[in-house]
Amino acid sequence: MRERHVERSGLPRGLGRRQVLGIGGALGLTVVGGLAASAAFSRHPAVTGAVLHSAVPLPPAFQVPLPLPAVLAPVSRTGGVDRYEITQREVTMEILPGVRTPMWTYGGTFPGPTIESRRGRPVTVTHRNDLPVPTVVHLHGGRTPAASDGYPTDLVLPRSWPDAAHGTHAGHGGGNGSGHAMRDPRAVQTRRTRDYTFPMDQRPTLLWYHDHRMDFTAPAIWRGLAGLHIVRDGAEESLGLPSGPRELPLMIADRAFAADGSLAYPSLRDRPGVREPYLAGVLGDVILVNGAPWPVHEADAAKYRLRILNASNARHYELEAVDDDGRRLDLVQIGADQGLLAAPVTHGRLPIAPAERYDVVVDFSGVPVGNRVRLVNRLGSGRTREVMAFRIARKVTDHSRVPATLAKDLPNWRRSDAVRVRDFSFRAGRMHGDHGWLIDGLPFDPARSDVTVRLGDVEVWRLVADVHHPVHLHLVGFRVLTRGGRSPLAHDAGLKDTVSLRPGESAEIITRFDGYRGRYLFHCHNAEHEDMGMMANVEIT
Repeated sequence: MRERHVERSGLPRGLGRRQVLGIGGALGLTVVGGLAASAAFSRHPAVTGAVLHSAVPLPPAFQVPLPLPAVLAPVSRTGGVDRYEITQREVTMEILPGVRTPMWTYGGTFPGPTIESRRGRPVTVTHRNDLPVPTVVHLHGGRTPAASDGYPTDLVLPRSWPDAAHGTHAGHGGGNGSGHAMRDPRAVQTRRTRDYTFPMDQRPTLLWYHDHRMDFTAPAIWRGLAGLHIVRDGAEESLGLPSGPRELPLMIADRAFAADGSLAYPSLRDRPGVREPYLAGVLGDVILVNGAPWPVHEADAAKYRLRILNASNARHYELEAVDDDGRRLDLVQIGADQGLLAAPVTHGRLPIAPAERYDVVVDFSGVPVGNRVRLVNRLGSGRTREVMAFRIARKVTDHSRVPATLAKDLPNWRRSDAVRVRDFSFRAGRMHGDHGWLIDGLPFDPARSDVTVRLGDVEVWRLVADVHHPVHLHLVGFRVLTRGGRSPLAHDAGLKDTVSLRPGESAEIITRFDGYRGRYLFHCHNAEHEDMGMMANVEIT
């Protein structure tokens, strides 16, 4: 085995006591305790962000039926490749009952159409940009060649957009939006259309696709550019899990609405970042599930598989299922970001950070017909405490099951396999004279190589946060080794691609950088933090 050594060392293993840099008064808080305090934060994570309140009357909860995103049909299946076409366009739709809201969409719907693919069968998606701004599509959680991963400067330009000469990109400038031009000589830009190719050489799981344009990811996702992609295979289908109408994808997202019905967002016009009260992240006061406010779903008294995605920009949830009698139902986790667990894990409450996915089974068989089960957010208050409800409509025969063994193909990387250990800090700071969010004290620069790894190497990364940061790695899945120097938490089980760091917390993750060579990213998936500099490059050679 190659000698194990440490790179990028010298950062503190614990934060100690540190005054977080004041971000316009929005983050005038002290991060305390480093590793010692992380256990308390792990159960009660702090809110990172400010609430944006709607200026229209909001509907009562549990009145709108839960929509199910349409499954997109391929335009061809020739040559062993499934080919799809999606047009990105602006439409006006009814999100709140009786209110018309302009949205940026994939294919005219929010969420965009769901793509269902088979493990090992390649997919090509041709995206056409009919929006007024450049876009980039990232398949979150995909094992994707670098050319199709959706690097933030690989723009698809609309018809009337001027060419970005020589790869120059109007870069981020922080909270007050003062731009900082950046040059990316490796940017690959196309006009109107781009083909994204996904080999689908990965475990079956729930992925999602969203815009990833540099500096403007947050407003693009907020305006509607998000959709689901499900990978399936025969081994998973043979387990007998709930399926068909009892398998429900649930994209949870918060939004706020302006007086004219449009989506409110505190952007700085065409400049990166958001207005000062929202620099920590934008939280809406309306909870949407599959694009509907606080919906209700008519369900059988049977087991349901809920495939949950937190597609919010910055809001964290702690989900709990409660019936009309106040009884809490178990959330039986069967999968994480990157597919099935080795064995089920039962939760009473399940925390979920932006971009995380959890695959859970809930058994409604003991709920009386006519009663409801509410999915609630224990981190919310007022209207944001409710997420959605299930109304139990009928008794049925249910042959589905949750087997004691779910998967045997999870990687068994050991700490001793790692050829190096790296340390990274995620914290507020100064960026080009303004407020920003930094990794190791640096804002993102597409022309800078931050980390170089060799294809096939196993590495351990130690991540440390000031406030709440959900950290996402492109291309690879990872296992959580420790939190705060202790064992991982129950919801850390399985193979993940996003780990939620609580304030003052550290975590160790282990992964193998395999699949493809090229330039990839790791970043905070609080979308406002991401737009304000909290990304870094990984070069796989």
